[in-house]
Amino acid sequence: FEMIILFAAGAAALGMLLRNGLPQPYHAVFNAPRFKLASQDRFFLCVEANDAQFDLEQTRQFLEELGADHVVAVEK
Repeated sequence: FEMIILFAAGAAALGMLLRNGLPQPYHAVFNAPRFKLASQDRFFLCVEANDAQFDLEQTRQFLEELGADHVVAVEK
């Protein structure tokens, strides 16, 4: 019984990591000029443009209205 519980927990953890696409050794956002500050004293938000209705300028304006310090578009 204990082995079944151990296997189920391990499979659930592994499935969660695979479903979330983790670990992700590379992402285009890692090349953003201010990304290295995200782990020190800054907050970093990544908005992906997968939607056909995505508008870069409208999104940039919205984030700046919310008080964003820097808004940078990163190409893949």
